[in-house]
Amino acid sequence: MRRSAYEGLQGKIKKIKAPGIGTFKNIYPDRDYCITIDIPEFTCICPKTALPDFAVITVRYIPDRLCLELKSLKYYELSYRSLGIFHENVVNRFLDDLVEACSPRWMEVTGEFNARGGIKTVVKAEYKKG
Repeated sequence: MRRSAYEGLQGKIKKIKAPGIGTFKNIYPDRDYCITIDIPEFTCICPKTALPDFAVITVRYIPDRLCLELKSLKYYELSYRSLGIFHENVVNRFLDDLVEACSPRWMEVTGEFNARGGIKTVVKAEYKKG
């Protein structure tokens, strides 16, 4: 089997310490309602070319006991600006960290990355409690 040129570039992504994401108490835990958060100016670095990647990250979730606090989420997403990370890993890491922060009933994270070389990437990851 031939080894990929990308092998080993993302092994430490799961271990990187990201800024904490704050939460606040959901005062309507008896009701299912969906919160949508758009991050229209997301940036990270391509680990292969070291060029910037731009995306719109959309987070949709049904809270349980906690809701995400937006100021800390802003600092969290800014931490990606100097991080070399593949699009797929951005979305999955976002999902892991946000689920860990607020333990929602359901969450979906979508990354719509700007076209590069005529190719546009959209990555979607989902979590369901239980």
